Amino acid sequence: MKKSIWNLLICLTASGGINAQAFISQGTIEYVVKSDIKKNMWPGFFTDQLTENLPQLKTGYYLLTFAHNRSIFRFDHWDPNVRYPNFLTSSDEQQIWYSDFNKGTYEMQKNLGNNVVVSDSITPLKWRITNDTRVIAGFSCRKAFTVIFDSVYVFAFYTDQITFSGGPCRMHGLPGVILGMTIPRLYTSWIANKVMVNDVDVKSIKPIESRKKYDLNFLKTTYINNTRDWSSDDPETNAKIKDQKARDLWGIML
Repeated sequence: MKKSIWNLLICLTASGGINAQAFISQGTIEYVVKSDIKKNMWPGFFTDQLTENLPQLKTGYYLLTFAHNRSIFRFDHWDPNVRYPNFLTSSDEQQIWYSDFNKGTYEMQKNLGNNVVVSDSITPLKWRITNDTRVIAGFSCRKAFTVIFDSVYVFAFYTDQITFSGGPCRMHGLPGVILGMTIPRLYTSWIANKVMVNDVDVKSIKPIESRKKYDLNFLKTTYINNTRDWSSDDPETNAKIKDQKARDLWGIML
């Protein structure tokens, strides 16, 4: 009897050790980011001709490195099987997001003709968690959704086996890391391809170097001012331009 109890305790201890190791607090996640090129292009005859020879989707790989409640998210490489024109890729390659949840702040680098670095406070997101689940990169994930910029829905799958409460771009606030995310109005998805926990480059998680940093409102105002005169005499085309300007602004502020 004593031997059976002892064996049971050993099994429970071993099981507890395995479960404890399942919770990850630092690592690097590779995301496959797919964006619909043709639906995100500006309307017009020239655009229609330009997109004829382009693939439907732009596929890039991004890395989220996280440790000690901080993270950096940035471009890594393009789909090696597809060649994209430079005007479709240069801005993406320069984007960087840095988050420090200990201080409640974030920084991001965006390109508005020149690189602009924004530094601002992390604002809470109101998530609604559902019962839907799926497996992403080997992790069991649960679905949640929120609304950003007043009307833009974000659908995400997170895992609580990775305790970092962040994700791609500026998304955060769930009980674990976001491994899958779609924003239908941006025609874009972010899906984790693999999670790496060894040899984490913690030193790469640092604020963005810049002589001057601005707040998010500066970024928004600058884009609106730069595109104020972008319009068409044709009402239908003008409506499409208005929609595209809104999508571009959401993407810049994301």
